[in-house]
Amino acid sequence: MFGTLGGPELFLILVVALIVFGPRKLPEIGKSMGKMMAEFRKASQDFQRTIEEEVEAEKLREATRIEPPAWSAPAPAALPPATASSTSETPSTTATAGEATPGTTPAAPAPVETAPPAETVSRGASTESK
Repeated sequence: MFGTLGGPELFLILVVALIVFGPRKLPEIGKSMGKMMAEFRKASQDFQRTIEEEVEAEKLREATRIEPPAWSAPAPAALPPATASSTSETPSTTATAGEATPGTTPAAPAPVETAPPAETVSRGASTESK
């Protein structure tokens, strides 16, 4: 839009500023503009340094992250290899709990629920029996 500022443009801006502010205020304005530019550069460098440090810290976190091992069920070691004929056959007898049918592994027993200990029974229930 404005393009680059060359020598004639800067000279025109200086002349307009001299006319508007006067010769006594112009050095003070220049000094304050210089300080403002220095603070702006310092702030932008600090911001850029902070962003770069965060990026490096994130890369370091990703590099040192230890992923937990994937847990999988262990493969049964004692099972014979399955054949097409053994998978299509159905056993003619039924097995009771704890017994295995030929060609199968024994099933795990079902968990047994137990009653809570006598200490955990509420006092109201124990007074009813008296």
